[in-house]
Amino acid sequence: MARTEYYDDPNAPKPNRLVVAASAVVTDEAGRILLQRRVDNGLYALPGGTMDLGESLPDTAVREVFEETGLEVEITGLVGTYTDPRHVIAYSDGEVRQQFNVCFTARVTGGTLRISDESTDLRFVLPEEVTDLPMHHTQHLRLRHFLEQRTSPYLG
Repeated sequence: MARTEYYDDPNAPKPNRLVVAASAVVTDEAGRILLQRRVDNGLYALPGGTMDLGESLPDTAVREVFEETGLEVEITGLVGTYTDPRHVIAYSDGEVRQQFNVCFTARVTGGTLRISDESTDLRFVLPEEVTDLPMHHTQHLRLRHFLEQRTSPYLG
């Protein structure tokens, strides 16, 4: 299923769904950040996805990281909440979501890095390399907030 992201675009379709999701900034011992290249839009992004009933948001982030990367992680903190109604995600099946994402920080505790059917590439990148990759600007925003080492999470 293809997806198109819009931000502050007057031509964006109107949202018809609000879905709770979690993502994670996963770092390795060298301080590199794990990114995946998504199948549905070809852009790099943090691993993450939709919360299931019976799950907490941290559990969602842990599960999604494992499903998408093969890595087991432990949540270590909170980058922020991302609920800007100007960010709209349209799917080829007609679903149009208003963004609702809680982004955590995490460290690897086990597993083996492997590409899932949701991505075409996985890589750990140095913080200064993040801006060189094709990525929606809302992903750059989360990474910028992480790299700023804020004393409190972003609330937006």
